[in-house]
This record gives sequence, structure tokens and C-alpha cells, in this order.
Amino acid sequence: MSTLLTINVKNYEPQAQGFFFFQQPAIYTGGGQVYSNSLFSQTLVNYDSGGSILTFQVNLQYYAGIQQANTPPAIGSASGYASASRPVDLAPAAGGSGKPNDWTTATVSPLALSAPTYGEGVQPGAFRITTPSFTSPPYYNVGSAVEVNGGIVLSNFVQANPLSNTDCQPILKYYVQTGSYTPGSVMDFTQSSANSAIADFTGGYTVCNVTLNANGTWSVQRQ
Repeated sequence: MSTLLTINVKNYEPQAQGFFFFQQPAIYTGGGQVYSNSLFSQTLVNYDSGGSILTFQVNLQYYAGIQQANTPPAIGSASGYASASRPVDLAPAAGGSGKPNDWTTATVSPLALSAPTYGEGVQPGAFRITTPSFTSPPYYNVGSAVEVNGGIVLSNFVQANPLSNTDCQPILKYYVQTGSYTPGSVMDFTQSSANSAIADFTGGYTVCNVTLNANGTWSVQRQ
């Protein structure tokens, strides 16, 4: 059975507050600027008045993702439309052994990713997406996708280059911020992560309990 990473949020501020969730961008080798998408967004009332808890769950399984877009990524806009994803393994750490299924090849007509196989030379802790020849527009985004609350969303990505390899090393850190960001829309990671709550699942943690205190500060407990 798949492992779920869970973030439980309580709001102790007097008024109802919107929250959105996003992931630490992966480390990319190949490609240019890294972009981040919002993963989930919802409003939560004061805990004392309503007793409500907002729960965000993401599958620990890693996914390679590709997405087609009519325009380059723009903050606040949807990152793209048609997409494909595949569960993948990560290449062993430096000095490790084994032959994980860490490499997938994309096609653009139709848009698809091949069943992953073992790839030589993939960066440690990463998976690889190989893109074919294509001419833009349309544009193609490739990167790390996650299964969030039952659906798969492209979490962070780079614009793909034709006939290239992109290695993507996911990071198991998620952020909770106040406000609203439509899931699947491109966000400013640097701005949004400032003064946010960090749910760090590295080291084997699977649950983070996040509290927005009455004074606007955050508290995080991991288990």
C-alpha cells in the first residue's frame, strides 16, 4: 500500500482564512528556470468556533510529468492543459547499487510518457525525462508530479528543450501559506514561501500538524 504524507491545518486566527499548499522545487539538471504550481487551496474557519481541520494528503510515490502549454509559464496562470504522468523510481545515491526504473521517454503526438526503465547516468536521487524533437508552440513542461487528494498535479517543472534529457531530484518539503492560489496555476515560490509554514517530511516523517496561531505565527509538529 502506498504511503501518504499528511498535513493537518488548524486556524486559530479570529476570521476564516484561505490556505494553499505547494512543494519545494526539485533540483533539475537540464532545462532552464524552475517553476512551481499550487497544489491545493481551501478556506478554513477558526478552530474554536467551528472545530474544522484542513487535511492535505500527497502520495509518497514519485511521478514524472509532462504538460502541453500554448504559452510560456506566467505567474498566476494555469501552467498548461493536456498532461501525462508515470510513477517512477529514483536513481540510487552515489555509491549505491541496483537498477531502478528511473528513466521515461516522452512523445508529443500523442502526448505520453513511456513505461519507465533503468537509465544509465541519471543523477543520484533523480529520475530522467527524455524529450523528442518538436517545434514550439506548443510548449512542453517537464518535471515532478504528485498525487494530491486523489488527482495527479504537476508540482514543479522546467520548460523542455527538444531532443534533451532532464533529470529531476524531488524534495520532500511542502509549504502552507495563507491566501488563495488555484491548483495547477504557476506561483512565485520565493514570494509565497516567505513567512510560510514548512512541512518537512525528510527523515521518514509522514504527518505534519500545522497551526496558524491567533497572532499570525505558525507552529509545526512532525510525527
